[in-house]
Amino acid sequence: MTATLSVPPLRLGPLQVGPPVVLAPMAGVTNAAFRQLCAEQGAGLYVCEMITSRGVVERDEKTLNMLVFADVEAVRSVQLYGVDPYYVGEAVKVLAGDYGVAHVDLNFGCPVPKVTRKGGGAALPYKRGLLDRILRSAVSAAEPYGIPVTMKTRKGIDDHLLTFLDAGRIAEDAGCAAIALHGRTAAQHYSGSADWGSIARLKEHVGIPVLGNGDIWEAADAVRMLEQTGADGVVIGRGCLGRPWLFRDLAAVFAGQALPPLPTLGEVTAMMRRHAELLAELMGEERGLRDMRKHMAWYLKGFVAGQQVRASLGMVSTLAELDALLAELDTDQPYPLAELGTPRGRQGSPRAVALPAGWLDDADGAGDDLADAEIGISGG
Repeated sequence: MTATLSVPPLRLGPLQVGPPVVLAPMAGVTNAAFRQLCAEQGAGLYVCEMITSRGVVERDEKTLNMLVFADVEAVRSVQLYGVDPYYVGEAVKVLAGDYGVAHVDLNFGCPVPKVTRKGGGAALPYKRGLLDRILRSAVSAAEPYGIPVTMKTRKGIDDHLLTFLDAGRIAEDAGCAAIALHGRTAAQHYSGSADWGSIARLKEHVGIPVLGNGDIWEAADAVRMLEQTGADGVVIGRGCLGRPWLFRDLAAVFAGQALPPLPTLGEVTAMMRRHAELLAELMGEERGLRDMRKHMAWYLKGFVAGQQVRASLGMVSTLAELDALLAELDTDQPYPLAELGTPRGRQGSPRAVALPAGWLDDADGAGDDLADAEIGISGG
């Protein structure tokens, strides 16, 4: 029997998030269709894919096209990437004034080389002064709209360059409503195990809410994380890939209720069909089904499906094709218990973090001019 935990809602300024569960932005995954699918399973906060501040300010078409929200999203939440205080602040104004965004999260946790080599993502908190300027610019811009600003980060660049405690202090002093910590360094990428002890240390270090992220594969993992760390909520990333019902399970255990039964393959295929339908509505049938292809292996992980059916699902282009292929599956199959608690999505291996030349020579960065660092990754 899965343990339960009665958890109060998360307070982010004027917002109340209950249960305190946040869907992490994942590039190419957390579009409006996927966010709606997850929101249909359980309450929480569902964050739009990461977009770039400069792309918003300069009205980049690709960037603005990502600012699409489902009707079910009562609270519009966006994660911004930025390395320049001016552009971050101006982007917050645009999001609040023109797009009705009610929550802004700032990304200082991305370990991808194209981001860190520009000084962004998980590399930026090393520059304490620059981090302070960015956060204060965002909070100041959001204040007239009553919008809470949060930040997400990692433990640091690597085990020798840890930044999360300083980042927490800076975030609190700047007026951020909360901080989320992925218990890995940038060098770990998604390999190894998340260090939940770092989340507990951050919780002891700051007075604002702390959200824990990393290795939450099942609802029971979230319960254990909160019990072990004292965190105020959880951020769900790879654990929900092919498993949107994880949010249903989290809503149940955080309300002190029994865990719902595991889905059969028939229930999983119904979820796949709903996902494809939402993508088709969002993008058009051909493009939407093409986007759906990457989700197929995640949904069917551990089930008996047959090599030919799996291969065909990876090439599906219409809803009719999808229906025909799903009809070939044995929908009475129970959920594969061996898959419970196992990692999903990308993992990779540890790697040296790509940084700008001379990045580690100055730990303040208050005088850095990094406006050009956003040009190469405009649009997320």
